[in-house]
Amino acid sequence: MSQEFIAVFMFALMMLMLFTGQRVFAAIGAVAAIAALALWGTGGQDIPFSAAMKLMKWYPLLTLPMFIFMGYVLSESRLADDLYRMFHVWMGPLNGGLAIGTIGLMVLVSAMNGLSVAGMAIGATIALPELLRRGYDKIMVTGVIQAGSSLGILVPPSVVLVLYAMIARQPVGQLWLAGVVPGLMMAGMFILYIWIRCRFQPYLGPAMKDANEVPRGEKLRLLGAGLLPLAIFAAMMVPFVNGWTSLVESSAIGALAALAASVLKRRMTWGIFTRCVRQTLAITCMFMWIILAALGFGAVFDGLGAVRAMENLFIQQLGLGPWTILVVMQLSFILMGTFLDDTAMLVIVAPLYVPLVGALGFDLIWYGVLYTVTTQIAYMTPPFGYNLFLMRAMAPPEIGLGDIYRSIIPFVGVMVLALAIIMAFPGIALWLPDLVYGNQ
Repeated sequence: MSQEFIAVFMFALMMLMLFTGQRVFAAIGAVAAIAALALWGTGGQDIPFSAAMKLMKWYPLLTLPMFIFMGYVLSESRLADDLYRMFHVWMGPLNGGLAIGTIGLMVLVSAMNGLSVAGMAIGATIALPELLRRGYDKIMVTGVIQAGSSLGILVPPSVVLVLYAMIARQPVGQLWLAGVVPGLMMAGMFILYIWIRCRFQPYLGPAMKDANEVPRGEKLRLLGAGLLPLAIFAAMMVPFVNGWTSLVESSAIGALAALAASVLKRRMTWGIFTRCVRQTLAITCMFMWIILAALGFGAVFDGLGAVRAMENLFIQQLGLGPWTILVVMQLSFILMGTFLDDTAMLVIVAPLYVPLVGALGFDLIWYGVLYTVTTQIAYMTPPFGYNLFLMRAMAPPEIGLGDIYRSIIPFVGVMVLALAIIMAFPGIALWLPDLVYGNQ
């Protein structure tokens, strides 16, 4: 049996297990363990042991629980409510102002948590009912919530980029900095689209006249309360960007600052603290199991020479150029994203794609951003995009699945345009990490 056939069989078996509803780490880890034992006998048991040791020795992984804890503290203490109220009174007088404010809310929520599901939950429970009550078009606002929540896996501290960093063996700090400008650019493109659309079709997002009736003192108070999460993010990132602290130290500062802010505002109770710790532990353990399984799977693939086989197929046999291969990879991500989540996509194809990208001469930091943006598009691509069904589960009854499908069409178009811009101009992603790490 050829090594290429074994690699294809492993991939097919893993996909079959995922389709049966198995957990991602269980499907990937089981296939890797069975293949290792079948190929190398008892010596194959060293692969998961080696992967576990590599995982435990990876110091930057300590950032993962810190940032997740920070996000849950800010979410559970209802500081996101203050954020939305701030956007309400400051942006409400504009046509589409609340929708624009919702994108701003999502950016800040992303800077709190790094998970798209957190932005979706906050947007669907806080912003969506208010937007509908204020007469906003249900199709447009549904798209706004989904597009805004997708920023959670690109704007730092992105948990997905932590996973990519581990698999691709790239520094987390550089990947997070690489996601800043593309994330803000994409948010700006969403805002520009909403503003233009509501300018020519004001009925889609009517202006809030009552926002002008709020006293200036109340506006300033809300501005201070709403900018508190941004101040926490600055307290965490400024020392890191200036080289005063390491990434792990900055993540600890962010977690402690969020906890202190919730205590000072008298919104932290023992019950909330316990819930935040439990949720942090659950999410962190889930990602650690996924990383462990991915490392084991990747080690088996490396041993089979599957990466070299892929390189030989694309370059020598098919004669494809580097950019053509890159585009094919991105299209495959979008296809897989119709029925898999981001972590599953990454751990399935990263052992193949990441080494191939390096062999083609592309920057792996830049490719991490491309992967993440493509994942965002895949999240919102019918028929089985991850965000589509999250939205359906959280939306009120008057918003049907057909409305959700129609709502994402213009936003997916904006995201495809953003992906093309980042591919054409890699400096958009690489400028900030080059600036920061070039000065250290």
